[in-house]
Amino acid sequence: MKGLLQRVRSARVEVGTEVVGAIDQGILVLVGIEPQDTRASADKLLHKLLNYRVFSDADGKMNLSLREVQGGLLLVSQFTLAADTKSGMRPSFSKAAAPAWGAELFDYLLSQARIAHPVVAAGQFGADMQVHLINDGPVTFLLDT
Repeated sequence: MKGLLQRVRSARVEVGTEVVGAIDQGILVLVGIEPQDTRASADKLLHKLLNYRVFSDADGKMNLSLREVQGGLLLVSQFTLAADTKSGMRPSFSKAAAPAWGAELFDYLLSQARIAHPVVAAGQFGADMQVHLINDGPVTFLLDT
């Protein structure tokens, strides 16, 4: 399971004209699910998302986690993170999880996040979404379980 973490000042996800998820300061995470991923993969990613130190402390060092700053967590499914780009000029998505398995794992990740953290929002799995963000830094990390 891959999580492309971006520290944001704010972010929102729209499906059509409806805002389906929004946060203020926090992290936007694009989530890529692969066939071998399990609930344990989702648990591991969530633990890292909540505890990874990407926010600045009083000395300006990245030393604070999402939990410590009480920021928002916005999860957005993105199967293109599982693309194979090694050959040719067109990505292959054969390494992405089947839609049913991807949806099940994304829903599990989201439900566990809502149990573990007070401010959680999400995009809509499988939808054509517009993601708006104000990237802070920019600070971006690719986490892989």
